[in-house]
Amino acid sequence: MKIIQNNKQAYREYFILEKKEAGISLLGTEVKSLREGRLNLDEAFCKFKGHELFLVEAQISGYSHATFFNHDPERDRKLLLSKRELRQWKAKVMEKGFTIVPLKLYFNEHNLVKVEIALVKGKHLYDKREDLKQKAIQREVERSQKWK
Repeated sequence: MKIIQNNKQAYREYFILEKKEAGISLLGTEVKSLREGRLNLDEAFCKFKGHELFLVEAQISGYSHATFFNHDPERDRKLLLSKRELRQWKAKVMEKGFTIVPLKLYFNEHNLVKVEIALVKGKHLYDKREDLKQKAIQREVERSQKWK
């Protein structure tokens, strides 16, 4: 598995409730651009349009060796999930405060592009502060064990 990009911001900003692996519908120049590592998932999220799930605001830059047949960098990309999975997550997203965000994009062992998406709920400021305190405490514990 070759990871193209992790969305570290998602781990800081949200509580991750469920994870799923999904396929993604891409054009040829988008795949070539992903092989060069030209991807930005910072502001990306998933949105339902009808009964389909789309990856929105993910920016895959244009392929460097393409001519005028290059793709639109900010287009919405369809995620490939089963109908049952889509229905379950759509019902959960309709609840207050839940959303779907991409966690990472990668090539699997068959060289197919996959997206790990997660059902998340936003953190409050005090939750983020608590996480920072826990990380600092964990660092101190590891540091003290290292010196023993």
